[in-house]
Amino acid sequence: MLQRIFCVISGLFLLISQPPALADVKPPGKTVVAVFDLNGTMTEQPADDSPFAFGDQGVWLRDVVTRMNRAANDPDVKAVLVLGDGASVGLAQAAEVNQAMQAVRAAGKDVYAHADSMMMGQYVLLGGASRLSMAPTGDLWAVGLYGDQIYLHGLLVKLGIQPDFLHCGAYKSASEIFMRDGPSPEADAMTNWLLDSIYDTVVKSIAAERHVSTDRAKTWLDQGPYTSEKAKANGMIDAIEDRAGLESALKDKYGKDVVFDKRHGHAKQPDMNFSNPFAMMSVLAQMMGAKNTEASGKPAVGVVYVDGMIMLGKADSGLMGGQFATSTDIASALDQAADDDSVKAVILRVDSPGGSATASEIILHATERVKAKKPLVVSMGGVAGSGGYYVACAADNIFADDATITASIGVVGGKLVTTGMWNNVGVTFKAYQRGAHAGLLSTDTDFSDSERAKMQSWMEDIYGVFKNHVTAIRGNRLKKPIDELDAGRVFTGRQALDLGLVDKIGSLQDAIVFAADQAHLKDYDVRTVPEPKNFLQRLMEQASDGDSDRQHVALGADSDWLFRLAEPYLTGLDAQHIRIVQLAFRQLQLVQQERVMLMLPPEYCGGWR
Repeated sequence: MLQRIFCVISGLFLLISQPPALADVKPPGKTVVAVFDLNGTMTEQPADDSPFAFGDQGVWLRDVVTRMNRAANDPDVKAVLVLGDGASVGLAQAAEVNQAMQAVRAAGKDVYAHADSMMMGQYVLLGGASRLSMAPTGDLWAVGLYGDQIYLHGLLVKLGIQPDFLHCGAYKSASEIFMRDGPSPEADAMTNWLLDSIYDTVVKSIAAERHVSTDRAKTWLDQGPYTSEKAKANGMIDAIEDRAGLESALKDKYGKDVVFDKRHGHAKQPDMNFSNPFAMMSVLAQMMGAKNTEASGKPAVGVVYVDGMIMLGKADSGLMGGQFATSTDIASALDQAADDDSVKAVILRVDSPGGSATASEIILHATERVKAKKPLVVSMGGVAGSGGYYVACAADNIFADDATITASIGVVGGKLVTTGMWNNVGVTFKAYQRGAHAGLLSTDTDFSDSERAKMQSWMEDIYGVFKNHVTAIRGNRLKKPIDELDAGRVFTGRQALDLGLVDKIGSLQDAIVFAADQAHLKDYDVRTVPEPKNFLQRLMEQASDGDSDRQHVALGADSDWLFRLAEPYLTGLDAQHIRIVQLAFRQLQLVQQERVMLMLPPEYCGGWR
């Protein structure tokens, strides 16, 4: 392995021997328009932005918000330009970017936004601009919200797999997608109250941004889609122009020498002009060391991320691993933040549909250790449900967005019976057993009556712990008895606020400011804990093979076997639905491994489009 790593590094020497073209850098004393290109998927955690990173690294939400705030306060920056083509963003993230745009406008600066075409999410994202333009004949798909609830029972039957799942709570619908061909009455009612709340949030946002009534905004959505010409005639956008025309208009307003700064507020990249090998080694040393992009010696507010499905163990250090929130890593990060005297307050940023009950409990205890030493504030992203709510509930202050999907206090568990699948390929097994319930988790048969009772009793114990955490910690802040809030019921952030499940509606930035105030900080850093690793650090970590948690590594290596089994039935189908199927199968395999899960259905994880 080390030989391969040295070969890769040798290749990198050759790759970087020619200096690459760097993005625009703001010259001193120049009139500046700060440019934010939001093309790509908006991420919760920082991506590797080193010159060695491969592929699309996404757009880091907090980086965008932080740099917009810097642009608002920079006297050389006269305006901000936001480019939204290809942006993939959730409604909660769009609200946070809109808030940052409003901060720029409050500083007396215009925010220009442009796209060649826009889907619904992009329209909401760019709506906070003071001037929104589209390309001639561009298309605006502002038509409302649409989403699918997927049901895989029929496909599992075709594969010879029989799901046998139990749940605690009538509204805990995560297992319905495997056990049913359509929603239960409770799941159907829950989806409708969620969609009503999210749609109301979107309509109010559009109405406020475009200065029209909510009735007018609803009419716009009901009568879409639009060409850019019709959108302008209706008042949905402000101008029709291509990018060259927009650039010309900005030069007319701010002067022909205006600088379009595409990296405003970014940390300076290492010098890539390698005139000698020592310079090259210096850059490699920088890239191998801690990034420290956010440290300045000031006291800090630390941000710890719970991003993705919650799993036991330690994350795979592989370069292409999937996104999981692993208990060992997150607990370690929280303990690091608790013990670091320079970190005066901690934000737990949660964007997770849940996962392992045991892992969620481990993370919850780590948050309590932080809380015993310094202020702990939770900021919820697009999804913070089931296990995602479990890990959040210990905080004294929980921030959520209006459109956050949260709560889902309930438990689901079970197993896959794969005998039919093996029979399809001519493989049979003979089982032997000692002990009344030794075969409880066997995939040969479904649960017997006594096994089902045992499984249900075990799950009820976990469910009771979950409810007790919420009632003990939230106390009289809950506006209803727990029996009217649990059973797997899912709410939006706005609904959760009304019910006392969260404390405030606000963005990650709002949570940071609040936490700093709780810690009596005026001048402070905001620091990701732990510092994110760059490409070369992860490359070397993979080579050393460290003390990786074999349980999680095994999961990462084989996390899609069931999906691959189903692929012949999915050939030629649309990519959007295939992604949902893949996510559902991944959740199914996690349940099979963990046996009991605190998990939201996959349709709530992908958002509404």
